[in-house]
Amino acid sequence: MLKIKDLKAGIEDNQILNGINLEVNTGEVHAIMGPNGSGKSTLAAVIAGKDEYEVVGGSIDFEGEDLLELAPEERAHKGVFLSFQYPVEIPGISVSNFIKTSITEQRKAKGMKPMPTKDLLKMMREKMELLNIKNGYLSRNMNEGFSGGEKKRNEIFQMAMLEPRLSILDETDSGLDIDALRIVANGVNKLKCKDNATVVITHYQRLLDYIVPDFVHVLYNGRIIKSGGKELAHELDQKGYDWITKEADNQ
Repeated sequence: MLKIKDLKAGIEDNQILNGINLEVNTGEVHAIMGPNGSGKSTLAAVIAGKDEYEVVGGSIDFEGEDLLELAPEERAHKGVFLSFQYPVEIPGISVSNFIKTSITEQRKAKGMKPMPTKDLLKMMREKMELLNIKNGYLSRNMNEGFSGGEKKRNEIFQMAMLEPRLSILDETDSGLDIDALRIVANGVNKLKCKDNATVVITHYQRLLDYIVPDFVHVLYNGRIIKSGGKELAHELDQKGYDWITKEADNQ
């Protein structure tokens, strides 16, 4: 599904990614871990197509197509979803209207007619039940007055409604208490299937107790310096990052 080869990118004159190689197949969950400043969020932003980042080398292939040639909205229409670390508030736009507009644009890009309102509302109710979201939520302004946990749950609700092929969760666990973490992780797990894939970016192993990865990658100084199974996340939790980053510095 996703093939990244020797990806180099940065912002202004600061190169952050120094040769990323990563392959993600359908049905898989990949976790990307690493210390602050290692390039985790930059990688997510570059895949999603954020304008402020410049790719200076390498390639990103998504389902046989050059992702770097596509605008951010085209990537989203192709099925790439990014859950933001800090979701923004959008006053005056209700959650239901935001979701309706997003789905309408997605279907339009595929040459489909807008989803009938009755079907859309039914789908919203089903996904709300899946994520344990209460009534009245759809009429609230987008993220306005939401708690940290509500904002993150809202991101997962959008993911559930858009049904992307590739979901990138950028530090979704940031700022969540244990109950909110469980609810969000439970929603991600329920949305997993053989036809989609998920990349989870996190500092801490605790999220991976709930969203169990097939592969764990350690990012440091803009490169993946080690990959392994879920056991690697437990090893990092016990030892920290120093042991592995020192090995990389000495190579």
